[in-house]
Amino acid sequence: QTQILGVLLAAASNFLISVSLNIQKCAHRRLVCQAEQKPYYTSKLWWCGITLLGLGEVGNFTAYGFAPITLVAPLGCVSVIGSAFISVLFLKKTMKPADVLGGTLTITGIYLLVTFAPNVPQELSARQVQNYLVSWPFLVYSILEIIIFCVLLYFYKRKAAKHIVVLLMMVALLASLTVIAVKAVSSMIALSVTGKMQLTYSVFYIMIVLMATSCAFQIKFLNQAMHLYEATAVVPINFVFFTTSATISGVIFYREFRSAALLSVFMFLFGCLLSFLGVIIIARNKKEEHLQIPFIDCGHIPGQKLTGKIQPDSHSSCYGTLNKEGDSVKRQS
Repeated sequence: QTQILGVLLAAASNFLISVSLNIQKCAHRRLVCQAEQKPYYTSKLWWCGITLLGLGEVGNFTAYGFAPITLVAPLGCVSVIGSAFISVLFLKKTMKPADVLGGTLTITGIYLLVTFAPNVPQELSARQVQNYLVSWPFLVYSILEIIIFCVLLYFYKRKAAKHIVVLLMMVALLASLTVIAVKAVSSMIALSVTGKMQLTYSVFYIMIVLMATSCAFQIKFLNQAMHLYEATAVVPINFVFFTTSATISGVIFYREFRSAALLSVFMFLFGCLLSFLGVIIIARNKKEEHLQIPFIDCGHIPGQKLTGKIQPDSHSSCYGTLNKEGDSVKRQS
């Protein structure tokens, strides 16, 4: 029952995040269309979107306390499906065959993920987290992750390698630590609420520091990737890398597949693959929108008489010219 609650909470939270992002986009569009330009943070609609985004992230944080990492992390594809659905329903975008194909693959993948996810106890005490931290599989995994991250950071700093794969690989490596810490903190808080106090253990605060630090650097590299590359490339690659790293960390640190049958593991991985393909198809089908201004109104230019709209002249080297009265007299003479 707790795992079902975690699944529902994760799905609802990711859908809420997609709603919040579309609300923020709608707020920015309204501000652009206004005659008097105002900062985005003065819009009540924008603040409504930010509030929903915060609620969605809190819900995702809580979901890690009720369901395995290997189940909560892939459910991030719900936000992609929700965003595509909302953009068609409310933003009046057209539904394309690629959207239908991507949505079908993603929904099928979600069904397989939920059906064949590992069923393990979700009550994690502070002592269990301490034991997991010093276990040899996690120590080997941590050493390998640190080595790979240092190599990537060397190329990023010394060689100025800002390729999208380099940036998002670093994001994924940090995300694996983030989800480990988030699940530990969420589980210990949930146990403390039920009366089994876990907040007196030092490992609780160690995990909070790890969660905050890894999340901060993760946001830094992700923002740089969004600045240098199109969202249609960043979103699917980041989802695939994040889900893969989160699943591996859940398997190694929390041993979530230790008693699973081989068929369940295969079907779970197949569900992940379908979700990856669906998200890639949906994200690739989106195009960046640009505000097109077909003409410039001269009525707002001080000192100029309105003689019509300035249109670009395809046979001239300049985009457009202002027709003054003196120029027209010269042409007539």
